[in-house]
Amino acid sequence: MAYNIDFRQATSDAPACLTEYLNYLTTIKNRSQLTALNYYTDLRMFMRFLKVKNKLVDANEDFSEIKISDLDDKYIKAVTLTDAMEFLSFTVSERSNQAKARSRKAVSLRQFYKFLTNNKAWFAASPMLNLELPSPKNALPKHLTLQECGQLLHEGFKEFSSWMDYRDYAMIIMFLNCGMRLSELVGINVNDFVENIDPSQPDVKYLSVKVLGKGNKERIVYLNEQCVDAVTKYTEARKSVADPKEKALFISKRGNRITNRRVEQIIDDRLKACGLAGKGISVHKLRHTAATLMYQNGVDVRVLKEVLGHENLNTTQIYTHVVNTQLRDAINSNPVMDIKNDLPEPDLKQDKDKNNK
Repeated sequence: MAYNIDFRQATSDAPACLTEYLNYLTTIKNRSQLTALNYYTDLRMFMRFLKVKNKLVDANEDFSEIKISDLDDKYIKAVTLTDAMEFLSFTVSERSNQAKARSRKAVSLRQFYKFLTNNKAWFAASPMLNLELPSPKNALPKHLTLQECGQLLHEGFKEFSSWMDYRDYAMIIMFLNCGMRLSELVGINVNDFVENIDPSQPDVKYLSVKVLGKGNKERIVYLNEQCVDAVTKYTEARKSVADPKEKALFISKRGNRITNRRVEQIIDDRLKACGLAGKGISVHKLRHTAATLMYQNGVDVRVLKEVLGHENLNTTQIYTHVVNTQLRDAINSNPVMDIKNDLPEPDLKQDKDKNNK
């Protein structure tokens, strides 16, 4: 599974109504387990707060150890808008939550109580109906400049001495060119790649990959020449260490699917290696980098949102149904692909010798 979580175990402390809501999110609303787990985490904090506020736990009990499975329906039904406001205040004073984090928790509360109102008929009107969302600052997302992309790809990869160098390079190339989400990249399997033929130009072939985005929605990402070169050479290098039965494209030292956290550590290490640490750049910021550079180089925002797999565009249907050629051209217009870095051919014998020692 792409998200590397045991969902049932992670949510085992949920009271019955919360478990029902999480099942509703994943089965009816088709939200991913990762999204449902984020809702659970926010609501668990709120329910722990309720137990402290209502003195249902010992004053000295560690907040993170408070169980919520014993909360029955009456406590959850008795919640008021004031409780929610006090909870958001608690997240500021005790958790140092910024506006964005508080806004997410407020959304979690509103959606949960909307479910209890509409689907379980607990209320005539949701007690969270008038819960206002904290307004986050309209800060521009951080991203790398084109020059910094070159710095990362050149100085961060001065040599390719093992199969892992090819792996790390291929992952960064995919992030910078295609603007993938972390979970999308980690979830790619070796058989998710498809060779396509342009109907208008039968002699033109191109490669695409199927990824699983938010809400378990599949979409096709087109790969430019830089992506194809990096993935091809990584796939060749991967053969020296991977079990032929392993379906995950990006693997760890142990030979199984690499975790989200390990990818984040790899990106941090590569940024440090080329002198780009301390700039607030993360895996998600590489996605912002891809989007920013494509937009700056003339990609229509409607096409860009399709490339990134965004939802809820609040636009007409024509804005959300972009032809495949435009999506492919959007990836090909990313200037990162012009940063030349000739990868040497993988030395499979060298990796095999290392593994046999």
